[in-house]
Amino acid sequence: MDAQRPAGDAAGMSDMSLIPVRRRRDPPWRLALLGMLLLAALPFAWHSLRFGAQGLITDLAGRTHLFDAARPVATAAIFAHMAAGAVITVLAPVQLIGPIRRRWPALHRATGHAIVAGSLIAGAGGLVYIGLRDTVGGPLMDWGFGLYGALLILCAVQTLRHGRAGRMAAHRDWALRLFVLAIGSFLYRLHYGLWYMATDGLWTAENFTGAFDRVQIFAFYLPYLALVELWLRRRRRLSAP
Repeated sequence: MDAQRPAGDAAGMSDMSLIPVRRRRDPPWRLALLGMLLLAALPFAWHSLRFGAQGLITDLAGRTHLFDAARPVATAAIFAHMAAGAVITVLAPVQLIGPIRRRWPALHRATGHAIVAGSLIAGAGGLVYIGLRDTVGGPLMDWGFGLYGALLILCAVQTLRHGRAGRMAAHRDWALRLFVLAIGSFLYRLHYGLWYMATDGLWTAENFTGAFDRVQIFAFYLPYLALVELWLRRRRRLSAP
């Protein structure tokens, strides 16, 4: 069979390599959503970055209960959590912008490493603080925020691990999960802002033990992770041969 194959086939295959490949473009609505998310998150991120940095270098005992000079490790952990959380909140949407990723791959990698490092600091800082001081909302908040921190660390490690191993499909999947968690702190406050606008704070309490508060402990990240998983499974089914 091979002996009867026309010699022109090899040339034809070679010619195919000369055909320009059309690069996949991000739909305009995706770029618009990422842009709006970034703009909306900037004020929160700036406040969190400033507050976190101030807590690391100055005495904020008169301004917040989070600062406790008698517990320097817990204090440093929570303010490092804030500062690192601010950084990943801003960088995560940028990382999903296709034109930047394709045109400047070195910048994409550097930003990715910064997000992984920030996620590890934010996740570990939150876990250390919970372990040493507990949260204001009690055991349920401890568990909800603790789970969030553990998932943030897990997704950061998996994103980096698969990327370095060249498993790009798995890398992208874990990076999308990491994106959802990286903007979690912003989503947590966004939910409260919208809720207060709609209900004037119904089912909330100062010690975060109201019905809405208890739902929020998990609602700022678990539903979004579930949506990501559903989307990933649907994409796999559609791409399966």
